[in-house]
Amino acid sequence: MTEKSNTHERRTMWVVLLTAVTMVVEIIFGLTTKSMALLADGIHMGSHVLAIGLSWIAYIMVRRVSGSEKFKGNSGKILSLSGYSSGLMLLIFAVVIMIEAVERFYNPVDIVYREAILVAFIGLAVNIASAFLLHHDHEHSDHNIRAAYLHVIADALTSVSAILGLTAAMIWDIPFIDPIAAIISSFVIIRWSIGLLKDSGRALLDMDHSHHGHGHHHE
Repeated sequence: MTEKSNTHERRTMWVVLLTAVTMVVEIIFGLTTKSMALLADGIHMGSHVLAIGLSWIAYIMVRRVSGSEKFKGNSGKILSLSGYSSGLMLLIFAVVIMIEAVERFYNPVDIVYREAILVAFIGLAVNIASAFLLHHDHEHSDHNIRAAYLHVIADALTSVSAILGLTAAMIWDIPFIDPIAAIISSFVIIRWSIGLLKDSGRALLDMDHSHHGHGHHHE
């Protein structure tokens, strides 16, 4: 068990570092080139840095706690709680994208296409690297690694939809393809986050294994 968690912890740490560095670089370049696309992507990355950072902290806590004598609870719950919180962040992230996309319909902005597409590719490359790092066997999955993985995949999905939307908009000059792509990815992300919330919520409430789980109140 511990060895698996340690691998997950190490990998999560690398993803946090990778995403954080990308975020900083994108925000700096976004400010210097006055690129809204870079800036927005950097800020989006930030929300994932927070969520994946939470997953990393959860692994550290589990490691500390499992070595501690005072803690009598089930340390796996920490991972489920982190996964649950992370799922909540993912849901908010998707809703924000959707609101932004709907606003785009009403007041379309001029997009510097080449640059925006480049940004999306940078984001995508980082996310693909992170996804490889966080990829895990299904049976070794815990809610925490799954949450971190979903954040990375969600970010990759928004990058892909941005690339497709922007390319189509640039070639055929149909600017509203981009917000449509964003709305579709939001729906997908919302479905994932709800699945994650359901599963981690069940674990938190001991609904998976509640049958043998209540021996403790008549000790």
